[in-house]
Amino acid sequence: MPRTLPSRTVRRPRSRASAAVLCTAAMVATGIVTGTVTASVTVPSAGAAPLDAGSPVSDPGPNRVTPDWSGLDVTGGIPLSDKVGVPAGDVPLNPGLGLASAGEQHRFAYSTHDQHGDVVASTAAVFLPTGDAPAGGWPVLAWAHGTVGLGDECTPSAQNRSPRDTGYLNHWLDQGYAVVASDYAGLGTPGLMSYLNGSVTAANVIDSVAAANKLDSVGTDLSTQWAVIGQSQGGGAALHVAHEATARSREAGLDYRGAVATGAPAYIEELVLAGSPSFPPVVLPAGLNVYSAYIIAGFREAHPEIDVDSVLTAEGRRIADMAETACYEALEGALDGVNMANAFARPLRDVPGLEPALRDYMATPTSGYDRPVFLAHGLRDMDVPTPVGLVLNSEMWLKQFTGDASANAQVNVRWYDADHSGAMVASMKDSTPFLESLFR
Repeated sequence: MPRTLPSRTVRRPRSRASAAVLCTAAMVATGIVTGTVTASVTVPSAGAAPLDAGSPVSDPGPNRVTPDWSGLDVTGGIPLSDKVGVPAGDVPLNPGLGLASAGEQHRFAYSTHDQHGDVVASTAAVFLPTGDAPAGGWPVLAWAHGTVGLGDECTPSAQNRSPRDTGYLNHWLDQGYAVVASDYAGLGTPGLMSYLNGSVTAANVIDSVAAANKLDSVGTDLSTQWAVIGQSQGGGAALHVAHEATARSREAGLDYRGAVATGAPAYIEELVLAGSPSFPPVVLPAGLNVYSAYIIAGFREAHPEIDVDSVLTAEGRRIADMAETACYEALEGALDGVNMANAFARPLRDVPGLEPALRDYMATPTSGYDRPVFLAHGLRDMDVPTPVGLVLNSEMWLKQFTGDASANAQVNVRWYDADHSGAMVASMKDSTPFLESLFR
């Protein structure tokens, strides 16, 4: 039997690490507000040592998950259309991997773009509510999932989803929405999933909705009206989707309505660019180490022309290599107690061409949203630290009033006395009427 993907709840951090997370995030937030981000995260010289050396990296061991492909194993590739958003395979989803509130559920493959500009395969699951579809079909919510890992064994549609995600998705099915849940290109398909690569993940999600509408099995039961919902990594993906979806939807004959993004990361590139032999100065929670490792691995693969390895220590290269295959739970165990400063022989921003490329790879837009956006964040979030969410949400909200062509159409901001996962759950009481208003 497949094993349930673990919920993204980071272990309770030691107090010194907690202070380091919040102080670092506050530095970045202050820099963004004052327009001096680079100065705000200036770190000691390359020869300096971190305050806390931490523990050595351990072996992550095998992933504790066994993929169930539901009879559609495309890890070795599948024939594809040269156009994106076209189905390439469709099977019933193994009931053991399904959602209790779904009346019908399938796993399918489809064509999309990857980080190298190629048309490649991705996979997704589609869930329909019980009962007969309304006139015009079930309105669609595209679910952008959070961090699970980069390797094929981490593929969400081939695992039992976490209790948090299961409850969340069942809620939307109960509200009368169909759910299309992309795995993102590289998870369960050839190539590496490009972690936090905003434009590529947005393409994967948009193309999954277009392909689902063309499925012989359920396509006629789906409306062309859709919105995107996402948490954590998926919250950032939802914002990138929202930034591009209106134009892309028109091309695909779809009608994009808006976005819900919870725990969305932003400005994380500033923290990554600060990486050096002395930064971070202390051991951070294991979850933040995992995110850093996935970013380095994903960016390194997406930009082979940029010599990331030249500033990594042997331990840093080992971490990046492990991140390409180790799922979240395994990598979290391997990096628990590790100070990521030990991954760097020199400051990361010393690599020629890296800084602008990293910003292009993962920076979250704060303006140009032409459809409503709902933003939610936890006041006790340590995964995407609360000060970062404060700046992103405030900046996007204020940019409703700039009066120019890039002004945001509508931004609803909500805060919850909760951690990273708890805020997503708590937000449902507000995001439910928000989404309902989009489809009236």
